[in-house]
Amino acid sequence: MVDHKDFRHTWIPIEPTFNLDIEPLVKAVELKCIKHGETLPEFDEDKDKTSQLIAYIDLVTEVMQQKTVLPKIIAAKKGAKAGKIVKVRVTSAELEGIKYLFVRDKIGIGVLEPFVLDPYTEDISCSGLGPIYIEHKVFKSIKSIVNFMTVEDLDEFVLRLAEQTRKQVSMRNPISDATLPSGARINIVYGTDISKRGSNFTVRQFSKVPVSIFGLIDAGSLNYQMLAYLSLAIGNGMNTFVAGETASGKTTLLNAITTFFHPLAKIITIEDTPELQVPHENWVREVVQTTKSDDSSGAVTMFDLLRAALRQRPNWILVGEIRGEEGAIAFQAMQTGHSVMATFHAASVEKLIQRITSNPISVPKSYIDNLNLAVIMASVKLPNGKVGRRVLAISEIVGYDTESESFDIIEAFHWDKDVDKFSFPGYMTSHILERKIAPRLGIPTNKRTKVYAELDRRAKILEKMHKEQHITDFYAILEVLGKAQREGLF
Repeated sequence: MVDHKDFRHTWIPIEPTFNLDIEPLVKAVELKCIKHGETLPEFDEDKDKTSQLIAYIDLVTEVMQQKTVLPKIIAAKKGAKAGKIVKVRVTSAELEGIKYLFVRDKIGIGVLEPFVLDPYTEDISCSGLGPIYIEHKVFKSIKSIVNFMTVEDLDEFVLRLAEQTRKQVSMRNPISDATLPSGARINIVYGTDISKRGSNFTVRQFSKVPVSIFGLIDAGSLNYQMLAYLSLAIGNGMNTFVAGETASGKTTLLNAITTFFHPLAKIITIEDTPELQVPHENWVREVVQTTKSDDSSGAVTMFDLLRAALRQRPNWILVGEIRGEEGAIAFQAMQTGHSVMATFHAASVEKLIQRITSNPISVPKSYIDNLNLAVIMASVKLPNGKVGRRVLAISEIVGYDTESESFDIIEAFHWDKDVDKFSFPGYMTSHILERKIAPRLGIPTNKRTKVYAELDRRAKILEKMHKEQHITDFYAILEVLGKAQREGLF
């Protein structure tokens, strides 16, 4: 709905309970289920929760054509004499509404569920008392009619969200980063002690099927030549960081380019909240484990998981996001021959290096060349006035000059903001292609520029797959490229 008093549009979810006052009936059904809990079938957590919940409702309700008081009284008396469940009498419309609310509130995430069900929802955020705000792929930033008017209602809702993640929050432990049963990431800040407008939270949605490399092409995030370059780099174990600011598309890009991993590779992912989606069978997914105790005993940190991963002989180690001392371990992994890929908060390759070499990561400057590539992502305003996500640059980190105390960096690809096009300044000057990848492809030193022909060949293959064969699904692309890799064709 257009709101002429606000620069944001308003989202009004239309639900089966619209224009129905069924809260008393919902309460009656709930009490009936509790009362007859011993006679109802046992709830199995491993089976479909929705169908079991709906089955309970069907057992304690009865659909009538027209509501009257007398049949209810008669039914109650007969039920009492017979010792059977006295059913709640409802209309068919009321029954649908009751089922919807039960599933929405007991299995879903309550009043937020309509927003979660929209595949174009990216973020759902509550800033405290007031309306819920949505970041939408189509409508951008919009507000909803869902409001929290009292601190008590907001706190109760937040505690329920935390309960679903099995990471409780309290005044003593008010902050939680966790994952909802749907796979969405949630950050919670509980209580008015540190959040003065009331508890706040943000739910970050992820697609069940990752965006494919060709989905990124369709969005204009990069081009076929850049994909071919990344396929060569990843296929030959080049250590890569995907960097950018919040909501710039780092994880989306990282998930997409896992398509280029060899199908026989062993991959370990390490994250604080699970976001990465690796489609390979030999994938070890490890997640940080926090503790509620006063000290840090019992906690399993990213540092611990990275150190353990070095003993598991992986072909690739993927780190969800490097923030602290685990970055130093990641560089140790690179030095010992492990291929590492990670996301990182930095707006440019210069800022990335600055953060890596400063506290708390503190990697020596002379070790930086273990990181081969920095892919810089950003959410940008396009020439047509719209907002889009673009790979601003793919930079090669060549080395560190101790005399001048400067880094040697080659920009392989660059996005031109004026025309929304990508250029290839690294053509015939790429250190990674000529010095690192060409020898691995068996190209002689005196003919190393032939590697550019291989890049062009791959770019044409990818373009043909997309434009002519119309292979766009993430898993379909994986299957085709996996077969080509096993046969040595890609």
